[in-house]
Amino acid sequence: MIQRLSLRGLLAVTVSAAAIAAATPALAQTQQDSVLEELVVTAQKKEEALQDVPIAVSAFSQNTLEAQKIDGGPNLQQSIPNVSFAKGNFTNSFNFSIRGIGNKSVGVAGDAGVGVHLNNAPMQAGNLFEAEFFDVERVEVLRGPQGTLYGRNATGGVVNIITAKPVDTFEAKIRAEVGNYGAEKLRGMINVPLLDGKLAIRAAGNYLKRDGTVTNTYNNRKVDDRELYSTRVSVMFNPIDTLRTSFMWEHFDEDDHRARIGKQLCTKDLGPATIGGVATGSARPFLTQGCLPGSLYSAAAYGTVNTSGTLNGMLGNLFGFTSGDANQGDTTSRNLREIETLFDPIYRSKSDVYQFNLNYELTPALTFTAMTSYSRVKISSSMDYNRNVTAVRFNSTALTPGGVFTDPQLGTRDRIANLDISSDDAKQFSQEIRLQSNFDGPLNFNVGGIYFDYKTVNDYFVVGNSLTLAALALNYTATGNPNCSPTALPASCIGIDTNPTPTGSGHNYFDSHSPYHLRSNAIFGELYWQANEKLKFTLGLRQTHDDKRLEVFDTVLLSPGLGLQASTTSPELRSKFSELTGRFGADLKLSDDNLVYAFFSKGYKGGGSNQAAAAGSAGIKANFDPEFVNAFELGSKNTLAGGRVMLNATGFYYDYQGYQISKIVNRTAVNENVDASVYGLELEGLWSPVRNLKLNANLGYLNTKIGKGVSSIDTIDRTQGNSDYVVVKVGPGLPNAAVGSNCVLTSSGAAAVISAGAGATLPFACGGAAVYQAFLSTPLASGGAGLTPAAAAYLANNTGLYAYGAGYSLEGVAADLSGHELPNSPHWTTSVGAQYTWDFAGGWSATLRGDYYRQSKQYARIYNSDYDRLKPWSNANVTLKIEKPEWGLQIDAYVKNISNKTPITDAYTTDDSSGLFANLITLEPRLYGVSLTKSF
Repeated sequence: MIQRLSLRGLLAVTVSAAAIAAATPALAQTQQDSVLEELVVTAQKKEEALQDVPIAVSAFSQNTLEAQKIDGGPNLQQSIPNVSFAKGNFTNSFNFSIRGIGNKSVGVAGDAGVGVHLNNAPMQAGNLFEAEFFDVERVEVLRGPQGTLYGRNATGGVVNIITAKPVDTFEAKIRAEVGNYGAEKLRGMINVPLLDGKLAIRAAGNYLKRDGTVTNTYNNRKVDDRELYSTRVSVMFNPIDTLRTSFMWEHFDEDDHRARIGKQLCTKDLGPATIGGVATGSARPFLTQGCLPGSLYSAAAYGTVNTSGTLNGMLGNLFGFTSGDANQGDTTSRNLREIETLFDPIYRSKSDVYQFNLNYELTPALTFTAMTSYSRVKISSSMDYNRNVTAVRFNSTALTPGGVFTDPQLGTRDRIANLDISSDDAKQFSQEIRLQSNFDGPLNFNVGGIYFDYKTVNDYFVVGNSLTLAALALNYTATGNPNCSPTALPASCIGIDTNPTPTGSGHNYFDSHSPYHLRSNAIFGELYWQANEKLKFTLGLRQTHDDKRLEVFDTVLLSPGLGLQASTTSPELRSKFSELTGRFGADLKLSDDNLVYAFFSKGYKGGGSNQAAAAGSAGIKANFDPEFVNAFELGSKNTLAGGRVMLNATGFYYDYQGYQISKIVNRTAVNENVDASVYGLELEGLWSPVRNLKLNANLGYLNTKIGKGVSSIDTIDRTQGNSDYVVVKVGPGLPNAAVGSNCVLTSSGAAAVISAGAGATLPFACGGAAVYQAFLSTPLASGGAGLTPAAAAYLANNTGLYAYGAGYSLEGVAADLSGHELPNSPHWTTSVGAQYTWDFAGGWSATLRGDYYRQSKQYARIYNSDYDRLKPWSNANVTLKIEKPEWGLQIDAYVKNISNKTPITDAYTTDDSSGLFANLITLEPRLYGVSLTKSF
């Protein structure tokens, strides 16, 4: 606490002194040029001025990032046209979308459509969108498919973070910052040259600690805080003029209560009171899906999940430790920054990245480049699966005496409790080599190859005390002993993991265990023909080979035995792809300040395998196809008014085939493909009308449309409003069925069953006619319905129950997606900014800057229903910088999200067995602070 007060006091005194100094205007000031500075980028794997690159690319220097308060990857969307960003539902997942193309596929075998690179090396996993930008040379964002020099499935574009390299002069900088929510930041850098400039070492670091911005009303604690640090050591060694080498090690560490997702919303589904004029009565709990597809902005969305429509509630109702909806009469707070959870979230992440780069000039016109990269990422996070504490206690039963139960993982509780744990342990290696020419003649080239190897083990646990209770109850039913041995023969007992932290050995919780291995290699090259001084043609090709292997482990929830069980039917799912991509086009220099270009590009992103547990359900295929995009782009880059204006324009059209979209089926993320067309326009402008004044504006227009004849089953709206069908919960014990999921039966058949007084048998009708008939004729003592022969025969012969003869009943009425918009594709994105600098006596100056961003409405899913609609939102930031370069002193103050709005930027729909609630992704609240920077 003393350190915090000391740091804040130092900053307050310094800011006051600087403000006094800045209040005295200079009597005379040398006229400064208002020509705009231009960045040098490596968008084509070589250094070029930004305005000379015939690609739609946005670039930000460290100074620009700080001025616009682009602290990390999520903030980039507010300064780039046709870009959107949202965190994902699972650990280390996100959707950075460019022109409507991002990462809407979920699963370990899926790839992101926007490639993330660190110093031009691809990063399949990492913390680049969790850590803050620090000591970077620039951040580049390439829009459009990059199917030649950049590969790795970059169908949407590339984000490339270029870290600051060691230089041959001494440099040092330290910055301290404090802000609201108890924020403390410390950032520093030191660069030391050695051996007459042939060797240099650069060390940099960043530390952030901040209190939580979300209130857990259950215990009145703040959650979603931050405590993380990053360090980076870079070494430059240039022994001779023609050889340049560099080494970098970056470490990231986070241990806090970060929440992967935000509030949980649900429009409660009570289930139909009648079906076909027949009162549902006691069968009503089997006819609810938990939540209905209502607007996320309605008052009804702040209801709670009907637990009868969940696996937990269904099991509780079957075995008697709950009765009906455990959330009956309960609602949630209308404040999106308030949750109610039994468990505070925990987030732990560590990563190390090692890179070695070598550039050797074989001749003055030929340069050989080798880039080696290795990284290791370990992440584990946990949080309350339901962001609402159930209102009703357990019933008092033999397993829950006094309405209390002690679970080995969740402790002693008197009501339903669930915890999800998402973990990932990933390693990756890449080796790229290139040969680049710089001949005086008209022909030049850039050719190379890359090998990429990625391994990960992903585990996703859902631990629930009702699941353990169900396991004990099933053990008792089978053997008379709830704690029977899972290893005794015959194998009929469900193993209970007694460890406080789940190990994967127990069958009393859900564990999706997914070891995955990706090998990818490619050869690529671009040929450049300078036809004359103004006209240049480019031809690029890339041959990519992807080999994906996914080890398959059965989901063993509530099944006999102990430990992980490799699938006996499909122990390994393997997908191989080999595709040729590239680009062809021309750029024309109308003058030194005006460039026009036109290109055709083909992009590719590999497909993969869906988990066997969900294949065949809800129309899901065993494998999902690759993505392909044929892109046409026309652009113009212009520097006008003697360098005071930069104006760039880009138009594009995509023919997109097989865009990968995910949904959760049978507690498993699965992918399906849709075709679409995409077109749009982008304008980017900078203007310095007078000395010390700079204005900027970006405008993006985007139109996306899913092709004709595309359909998909919407798990939250399986009947599509067709009254001929009704949603029913899937009962336990059915072959190839996930208990607690939903199926669709005919309304007439369901009404007939209820009329016969056997409504409780409805969940078993989901197995089809043969399964249902066997269930009806089985005595009650053996787990069947126990009906009289006449009643069983009547129900078994009621063919109206079965849309198909056997297996699952109807999965649902497929929704026609023709003409729908792609998710996370707002029609309009707009950003404007302005800054003005005042010069004062003594070398002091003050710069005031404001930025405003707005995006139009978008959809969270491909179904484009009212449930999917996300409202437009906007954001405004302001910064003030006071500096005296002679002293190396700089003071900054800022406010982010001035209006303190909490827009919903994305939403995630969960599984049938969880009740189909929606997890929200929202913008951070208003943040403000002040910092002091000293350069040496």
